[in-house]
Amino acid sequence: MTLRYLTAGESHGPGLTTILEGLPSNFTILQEHIDFELKRRQLGYGRGGRMKIESDSAQITAGIRHGKTLGSPVSLWIENKNFQAWTKEMSIHPIEGFESKKAVHHPRPGHADLNGALKYNHRDMRNILERASARETTARVAVGAICKQFLRQFNIEIAGHVIELAGVKIDEARPSFEDIQKLQEDDECRCIQKDVSEKMKARIDEAKKAGDSAGGVFEILVKGCPAGLGSHVQWDRKLDARLSYAIMSIQAIKGVEVGMGFNVGTVLGSQVHDGIYFDSDNNAYKRRTNNAGGFEGGMTTGEIIVLKGAMKPISTLYTPLESVDVESKETVKASVERSDTCAVPAASVIAENVVAFEIARSFLEKFGGDSLEEIQSNYTNYQKYLENF
Repeated sequence: MTLRYLTAGESHGPGLTTILEGLPSNFTILQEHIDFELKRRQLGYGRGGRMKIESDSAQITAGIRHGKTLGSPVSLWIENKNFQAWTKEMSIHPIEGFESKKAVHHPRPGHADLNGALKYNHRDMRNILERASARETTARVAVGAICKQFLRQFNIEIAGHVIELAGVKIDEARPSFEDIQKLQEDDECRCIQKDVSEKMKARIDEAKKAGDSAGGVFEILVKGCPAGLGSHVQWDRKLDARLSYAIMSIQAIKGVEVGMGFNVGTVLGSQVHDGIYFDSDNNAYKRRTNNAGGFEGGMTTGEIIVLKGAMKPISTLYTPLESVDVESKETVKASVERSDTCAVPAASVIAENVVAFEIARSFLEKFGGDSLEEIQSNYTNYQKYLENF
């Protein structure tokens, strides 16, 4: 069984639903594990007014009994508390004589509004933006929270942090994985350098004052993956490609890098490829460096996975750009929806969780079984095999 999930729901609708299928039985997942990740997603300097309304919590409706997975699909429901103010606008049932006061006819540059309206033949672009909204990522974070708990059974941990925001960058040097985990959690910008974080906040404040928005770059690290996840034999089994796909699928992400990323095109091969040695103390093959970001040939090397994602500034601007009224075809200012000034810290959390899903999916493809105990046995045997290779 392949690990897979679907999400459903609109930004201002009743709520979000997700069904996650393919989990083994007998591992512990509690609602507070999921809610912890949902809260992390809502934090971050530059978030908008909606974060003051929502207090996201996932209701587990199927697939878990007494805190343990059953092996059947896990179903989650996340209520949109803001729906109370949108019950008529987002009603599932027809309302006689209803006229929308929140119809959208002025598409926002950079958003899905116009393209979606053309594709699905909607004159009111609210029918597009409600689903295209990053509110949908709440359900994906809930899925990732479950996958994180599964991966921790095998000592696989994931950390994300913001390395650049509106042109303000951290130093190239990185502390330990554990330090990154702690430092980013204690900072509003999810930045590991306090002085840089203050400069990031100042840039966000400048953008907000100007009615503008700010983008940035985050880095995702995965520690503890064994060598051999993914495969070179088919294009769609390469794990670095699947992780890139997952990060790129997050709303507003416009670029993904693995390891050195685009910098591999600026230097010679001797400065790119990672020398190999055998660590006799741990009976393991290691790399002298990790420029490849934990991947060779689409497969994990056993080193820390290093991924980066670039998020564009949010499309909704409080000083809106030029647009067109789709009814009159006249030049107008783009619509304004309630929005954040900057969501890069939140995007870092979202990326952690979509990465968790892809790592868990690949892990189960290699060590899969119907119960946690069966998978643990398969994984233990593989570890012994690696030690003796």
